[in-house]
Amino acid sequence: MRTQVGIIGAGPAGLLLSRLLTLQGIDSVVLENRSRSYVEARIRAGILEQHSVDTLTAAGLGDRLHREGLEHRGIYLQYTGTRHKLDFPELCGRTVWVYGQTEVVKDLIAAQLDGGPPLLFEVSDVTPEDVDTDSPRIRFTDADGVPQVLGCDVIAGTDGFHGVSRPVVTERTEGRLWERTYPYAWLGVLADVAPSTDELIYAWHPDGFALHSMRSPSVSRLYLQVDPAEKIEEWSDDRIWTALATRFSLDGWELETGPITEKSVLPMRSFVSAPMRHRRLFLAGDAAHIVPPTGAKGLNLALADVTLLATALVRLLRERQTDLVDDYSDRALARVWRCTHFSWWMTSMLHRSGDDFDAELQLSQLRRVCSSEAAARELAENYTGLPIDD
Repeated sequence: MRTQVGIIGAGPAGLLLSRLLTLQGIDSVVLENRSRSYVEARIRAGILEQHSVDTLTAAGLGDRLHREGLEHRGIYLQYTGTRHKLDFPELCGRTVWVYGQTEVVKDLIAAQLDGGPPLLFEVSDVTPEDVDTDSPRIRFTDADGVPQVLGCDVIAGTDGFHGVSRPVVTERTEGRLWERTYPYAWLGVLADVAPSTDELIYAWHPDGFALHSMRSPSVSRLYLQVDPAEKIEEWSDDRIWTALATRFSLDGWELETGPITEKSVLPMRSFVSAPMRHRRLFLAGDAAHIVPPTGAKGLNLALADVTLLATALVRLLRERQTDLVDDYSDRALARVWRCTHFSWWMTSMLHRSGDDFDAELQLSQLRRVCSSEAAARELAENYTGLPIDD
């Protein structure tokens, strides 16, 4: 087999990269070790920044997003009986959209399979080779158990933290890893009940953080701060709804409840790997960085990575110019660290550590954001996503 760009991983990063390259006349093949049904069912992020919506729309993937997605013009910050709305268009002229990562992936797969480049599911034994040369290749075993070799000009590793791509880059570049594990986790639930709010609620509470989000006009997505060692079996539906009602409690407002259809405990950590490139192997998305979900940056960072990478690869493969691929890692990492800082800041401001001194600092910061236009604008600009200069 032969192509220009071999892409390892059919998450949103790999699929969007293939789509963007296709629109510029660059061939690719996407390899994925899971089944299509598994990939389309993974519950992940649900907030799309303005640049993500614009990129997907320009790539011809905006029809269902604009039809079924929910545009949001702000968020609520809540603490000690106060709920304050940040109006994003007023503060920075941008909005965000609620549209689950599962839906983004479904749209990308449908476009890929509708006359797009090859997308191979359930492959195994994936191994990048010869990445130090101008003719790298990927060895793998296809779904029928047949060994294959994919020759290409470039390999893109979009296969996540546990994938095969990142170790190749870090081992051959003596790269550096930064990691921070947070002392709390999120208990996340999906519930068949209409959202009780028009915008997302980020709530600070003495018992711990809570977030009210949504997936559709009839499905709510809610989160509770819990200890990472919590057992999901110990959280009955009644216990979850009681904790949520307590943490969102506000005079004149009531939390609607309904059947919980999915629940899980999500550990929280920050991780950055540098560089994001070694010769003809490039990393994007979770293969290079992970952020806590508080700032809604994980999916959006992955889409930003491949927007930069697609432009760089087109310049390399069509014009034989290396300037953009040479700059890719530094430019991508600059954005990664900005988003990593914002995610850390939001997480630190809203999650209880058990220390009363820290709690007073958090409340001081929340009051500042809710009373200062400059502070509110800083949050809004980062939350809705800084523009991509690609």
